Amino acid sequence: MPSITKVGRVLVPVKNQDEAIRFYTETLGFALTADVPFGEGDRWVEVSPPEGTAAVALVPPQGEYAPGRMTGIGLVSPDPKAAHAELKEKGVDVDEQVMGGDGVVPLLFFFRDMDGNQLLVAEGE
Repeated sequence: MPSITKVGRVLVPVKNQDEAIRFYTETLGFALTADVPFGEGDRWVEVSPPEGTAAVALVPPQGEYAPGRMTGIGLVSPDPKAAHAELKEKGVDVDEQVMGGDGVVPLLFFFRDMDGNQLLVAEGE
């Protein structure tokens, strides 16, 4: 069996890494955890939520792996309604309504970053 132990990072294609850094750090409150030269003139950039164990790598587009996609990333908030209101107030493209909360599906909503990449926020600890 392979010795794979956890999810370390997920990749999100972005048009401009500096703009993405600003969005993920200033708007979402993530920390910049890596910004180093990579390959031939590229950069490896990672941001992480305050209590997360996985990072989000903000990478340049490559072929069909382009901005404006469903990322499959599910972020956690103890209060999705408050997170939704805060992001909406900051001008983030959020779903109109928070969904779920019926005892089966947790409270959740989707939002899009500055490149149209879609992420989920769901209730949790």
